[in-house]
Amino acid sequence: MKIRPIQSTEYEDARKLLSRCGWTRKVEDPAIFGQAIRNSQIALVAEIEGRIVGFLRAITDGTFNGYLSMLAVDEEYRGRGIGSALVAAATGTNPDVTWVLRADRPGVSRFYQALGFKASEVAMEKKRSHRG
Repeated sequence: MKIRPIQSTEYEDARKLLSRCGWTRKVEDPAIFGQAIRNSQIALVAEIEGRIVGFLRAITDGTFNGYLSMLAVDEEYRGRGIGSALVAAATGTNPDVTWVLRADRPGVSRFYQALGFKASEVAMEKKRSHRG
């Protein structure tokens, strides 16, 4: 398995992967999805034998704060450490960066807890549109 930055020619493959994994509104428009990738500091894919089997997108200042925005692993490849490897590659080793995420999909909390994330009493959100 190879973890690497996504290439612009792979945006559609990543969008389809996310769609197969249950993402809907945030990936339905290819142009908006591409814009989200281009505006993110981190956009990675996991590749096995030339096939994209995982995707992660994040934003960060690299100093204090980071936000994991999207993570998906092809169902056929789950349980092999791909999601964990993507998160590790994205979050790096700087102990001063606090990483946050929304764990609102079924089963997601358990996955992130295994990686050291904890439920927070200090995070808040302001939803701005139906695209949530």
